[in-house]
Amino acid sequence: MRTADRLSKIPPYLFMELRKKINKAKADGVDVISLAIGDPVEPTPASIIDELCQTARDPNNHRYPTDEEKGMLNFRKEIARWYQERYGVSLNPENEILGLIGSKEGCHHFILGRVNPGDIVLMTDPGYPAYRASILMGGGEPYNVPILPENNYLPVFEDIPSDIAKKATAMFLNYPNNPTGACATLEFLNKLVDFARGNDIAICYDNPYSEIVFAGQKRISFLNAPGAKDVGIELNSLSKPFNMCGWRIGMACGNPELIAAISKVKENTDSGIFNPVQFAGIKALSEETKNVDKLLSVYNRRRELVIKTLKKIGIDFNPPRGTFYLWVPVPKGLTSLEFTNRLFEKTAVVVASGTAYGKYGEGFVRISLTVPDKRLAEAMTRIEKEFSK
Repeated sequence: MRTADRLSKIPPYLFMELRKKINKAKADGVDVISLAIGDPVEPTPASIIDELCQTARDPNNHRYPTDEEKGMLNFRKEIARWYQERYGVSLNPENEILGLIGSKEGCHHFILGRVNPGDIVLMTDPGYPAYRASILMGGGEPYNVPILPENNYLPVFEDIPSDIAKKATAMFLNYPNNPTGACATLEFLNKLVDFARGNDIAICYDNPYSEIVFAGQKRISFLNAPGAKDVGIELNSLSKPFNMCGWRIGMACGNPELIAAISKVKENTDSGIFNPVQFAGIKALSEETKNVDKLLSVYNRRRELVIKTLKKIGIDFNPPRGTFYLWVPVPKGLTSLEFTNRLFEKTAVVVASGTAYGKYGEGFVRISLTVPDKRLAEAMTRIEKEFSK
């Protein structure tokens, strides 16, 4: 059966390939510890689960979701309240907020709502691989913008060729950044707004790690920058702060025209978020923000263990202060893939090669902190033993 040509342009999805590799090794009896995928193991807070159970018993919630593609108004109002409380950002729930089936969906529908075939879309390198896939499936042409350690993993807008900037219609950014953990500053966001306005570029600022920042780093929203709502949207998610990855619930906030465009795509693509999941989302935003501090305590403990272990084997670095990932330089003399393969073959520990996120990821691997403490400790013991020989 012949399939669409567009699929041939899309490289295999990193995490699907990793899961296949891990599952094969496990089937062969290998005790694999995966530090490659960011999937929190801590449970969703009980009050959120209880809200889901209670509202799921109401037959009225078994029908198509309220307000279907937009998300129920009470959910959008709660998002507006949460954004005001956490970031000092004012949003109109009527036309500046849209409920999403996770922020990943928002990335894809942003492309379909903004980008025409052949349009250039800017994305960072290294960067989240799903952005490239969405651009290609929407008929756009991805253009890699390097983000380098010497620039704190922030793009330098002056280095983007002026002809490319003028042809581009959209740009993906993601801070706190996956995979590097880097965080944006308000000064940078002001430059971003000016760059977007000057080149008529719509910004999709993917911000699902907004709450996962460590001591010394202030949480920040793209919408804190004056004029941000004129040039783009911010995507966010309940997955990370409330351990709700599998629940698939998030939001798009910002520019009303882009919100309307994404909503139009959604009304012809899906039927919205199951009502009980939205009620659970309201419960999370209104009562469980305290869960964030608990998570940060857990991630910080794991983070310190990994940094300490790596220092013992000669990898001494000062990581950025965002996300539950560590962007780790590989030992001298090894490429990213060589280090990744040695870890897997000699210790049965899986990490993500930096090159999976772009050519400028060479020299790094990404380690996730979303594994139980005991398994992480075991992984660090294996790594220390292998590289202390």
